[in-house]
Amino acid sequence: MQLPIPTNVHSDESHKVEDIKKVVRRIKFESELDHNFGEHIAEKAYGQKLLGCIQCGTCSATCPLSHYMDYTPRKVIAMTREGFKEEVLNSLTIWLCASCYSCTVECPRQIHITEIMYALKREAIQHGYYPKRLTIPVLAREFYKRVLKDGRNTESWVLVSLYLHTNPFAMIKEAILGIKLFLRGRLTIGKERIKRRDQLHAILGNTKGGSQI
Repeated sequence: MQLPIPTNVHSDESHKVEDIKKVVRRIKFESELDHNFGEHIAEKAYGQKLLGCIQCGTCSATCPLSHYMDYTPRKVIAMTREGFKEEVLNSLTIWLCASCYSCTVECPRQIHITEIMYALKREAIQHGYYPKRLTIPVLAREFYKRVLKDGRNTESWVLVSLYLHTNPFAMIKEAILGIKLFLRGRLTIGKERIKRRDQLHAILGNTKGGSQI
């Protein structure tokens, strides 16, 4: 919503139309929430008892990266089960999760919170909520696409795809390192493939959610 322009503002004053900030609503009405979101994510996280969270905050206290997250793990769990779908899937928290499993080990309700974070990542990639040039989700997507196509991960091809979708100029900057790795046999140019890739495609196609990334 754009603020109305005051009638007493003159063109020679420092207040300009483009300087007026937009007013952003920070709350949601009950009708705007996705009430099935919590159960949907719990099912995707292999039936984790997401709704049994007691909001004790142990996960946030043990998380080594909670200081850098926009929402702590405790808040993400609460927002997920309450239906704040867009806010959760657009957050950086799910991408900053280091999969260290500290939260899972310490959770008094024995909830595998790391699996919930993985489920949220898959959901964000599937619906395109993730920041388009954020390295982590792009790397996950390009890695999956390469394995789905060839059955193996060719690191050089994944890196090229990653840089092209995030920061092409960084690829030029890292070219010297890439050449050194290639000369020492640590990086290959040719694609690595498996035989009978059709069987792999059939397996992934029959796996629930396997072709959704």
